[in-house]
Amino acid sequence: MAADALPEPAAKAGIAALPLGIALLILVVMTVLPGIATDAAGHADHPAAMLLFWSMSAGFVRGVGFVPLHWLPRWLFSAGASVAALLLSLVRLDAIGRPLINF
Repeated sequence: MAADALPEPAAKAGIAALPLGIALLILVVMTVLPGIATDAAGHADHPAAMLLFWSMSAGFVRGVGFVPLHWLPRWLFSAGASVAALLLSLVRLDAIGRPLINF
């Protein structure tokens, strides 16, 4: 292997439906209902917003087929990171009294 050769990405490039769907869903929901990422008093909940928008960003990056070469952005913008951030945001919203899913 040559010294200037770049490593191969672990995932194949191409459209990924699940993360792209997650990103589009978060985009629409947060545009129509931005109050979802607030606490009971109506103040912005920054951890919940950060997790939602990380999930959306990772979903768009991976969903359109971009796979970074470096391991850190490849992991941060992977389909798994998109799903994990979405699940963590749902846990955070439930913890602050704003559950999106009632069981």
